[in-house]
Amino acid sequence: MAKLLWKPSAERVRQTNMLRFMAAVNQKYSEHIEDYASLYDWSVSNISEFWAAWWDFAEILASTPFSQVIDDLSKMPGAKWFSGAELNFAENLLRYRDNRNAIVFYGEDRVRRQLTYSQLYNEVARIACALKNAGVQAGDRVAGFMPNMPETIIAMLAATSIGAIWSSCSPDFGIKGVLDRFGQIEPKVLFTADSYFFKGKKLDCLGRIADILKELPSIQRLVVVPYAGKADAAAQIHIAELYDDFKAKENSPEIDFKQLPFDHPLYVMYSSGTTGLPMSPTPPKC
Repeated sequence: MAKLLWKPSAERVRQTNMLRFMAAVNQKYSEHIEDYASLYDWSVSNISEFWAAWWDFAEILASTPFSQVIDDLSKMPGAKWFSGAELNFAENLLRYRDNRNAIVFYGEDRVRRQLTYSQLYNEVARIACALKNAGVQAGDRVAGFMPNMPETIIAMLAATSIGAIWSSCSPDFGIKGVLDRFGQIEPKVLFTADSYFFKGKKLDCLGRIADILKELPSIQRLVVVPYAGKADAAAQIHIAELYDDFKAKENSPEIDFKQLPFDHPLYVMYSSGTTGLPMSPTPPKC
């Protein structure tokens, strides 16, 4: 038997969300669940009850409650979840607006940035307003050719707050890899970094973006996020505009979170492409 490396104290266990959730389930359903294994067994034997309990425990924000957790347990995949519910994904993630840290970012160039929940909400609100002004509506696709940085999260939350569908590719993808993916979904707006860092080197994005745009006529706006100091090159792309110029000028606008069915598309993700062209399960053509 492997040696036990660490065991939490009883007090630490008592403070976990897992134990709090077990207590909530026990109280709601008169169960006697005491550990993870028994919770797991109960969850797979009582699927509807488990997810209803989780919905309540997580305090999911929804303008309209669900009428049914799942319509057909025998259809996996294909079952319809939380029928009747209307909610917004971004609204649930942006429920806090205080001064606690929401994002702490360390770039490879050793740049460190922090955004509080209040700052994050404000940034998302301004980008959401800008996307609306650009004509983006529920069901439209917004894409990112971005490294892992705060503006990537902001753009995703802004898109999903108005009901648009988000998709992304890492900036280390080649032109064909991007076109194989974004060509399927026809994004209306594309966010890109000017460049990014890898193993201490600055690698350009805008050169590839210029070639990508030639093959993606659906893109109406290109939003360039300055990261590695080459944003002036964006002027060479006629539809490009800098991130700070794109976002709404109004400070602290309110987000009008689009209320949508639970099964409204959120992200478009792709297979790896190792055995053929990368595929999204159901490329939306809204």
